[in-house]
Amino acid sequence: MEAFPAFFPLRGARVVIAGEGEGADAKARLMAGSPAAVDRIEGDAGLAPEAYAGAVIAFVAHPQAGYRQAAASAARAAGAVVNVVDHPELSDFHTPAIIDRGHVVAAIGTGGAAPIMAALLRAELEAKIPPGLGRLAALFGGLRAETRAAFPDLSRRRAFLRSMLTGPVAEAADAGDVALAERMMRSALSGRSDAPTGCVWLIAAPAVRDLLSLRAARVLAEADLLVADDGVDPELEVLARRDAPRRPLAQTQASFLAGEAAEGRQTAVLATADRLDALAAALAGLEAPHRRLDPAPGA
Repeated sequence: MEAFPAFFPLRGARVVIAGEGEGADAKARLMAGSPAAVDRIEGDAGLAPEAYAGAVIAFVAHPQAGYRQAAASAARAAGAVVNVVDHPELSDFHTPAIIDRGHVVAAIGTGGAAPIMAALLRAELEAKIPPGLGRLAALFGGLRAETRAAFPDLSRRRAFLRSMLTGPVAEAADAGDVALAERMMRSALSGRSDAPTGCVWLIAAPAVRDLLSLRAARVLAEADLLVADDGVDPELEVLARRDAPRRPLAQTQASFLAGEAAEGRQTAVLATADRLDALAAALAGLEAPHRRLDPAPGA
């Protein structure tokens, strides 16, 4: 990881855009929909540290190198982190390609090395992220306390929220009817079932990461526990949640996996097809909920 991605809260923050030209105009458009207080300054005013007092972020754009360097120094002296447009060598951070869905923001960066690549990737991902996802995230945030009270156990709470990401609640949020989405989610919370919702996902590991199905990749990203066999491509394991515990398959019994499912947890098992055959038979004997995910035919 060449650069660490981080998000700056903008509500109540001050952002300064110093300089002139298309670069400064572009940053102004970028920040236009944010809850930050955005100030634009031009000319000599951008060279004085007091112009940046209280600013969290400062963007600098100017055709003259001397102005760029002086303005960046002034902003840093005031305590702001600085981005000098199109000059990563003068910047404290790089501006990524951004997909903005309100409360959900996706950022793609290349460490300043290839901005056009980040822009192309953003174009591909833009269509895959529903417009209403930000509204759904805001709803989750607004009902966080009620969801925690209804599902004190983290695994069960995660399973409930996972179910809200698809179906009527998500559809209502995507259509812009947040009030309906909230009513349906509150109804789901009040009528919740204590039945376990766990599952053991048996994922046949392909030879290379590119052959993994989208469904399997999603399961890996959501699983509460990852169990991997020796020899599985490490590039597959990195698709799992970073905070999900890992266990080797050689030290994991079917009874343990059945217990995880009974507690409502989702477990992803990455192994070769023959190892999964034996494990599936053992789980079936224990009547443990499990699903098999194999690569697509011809993959």
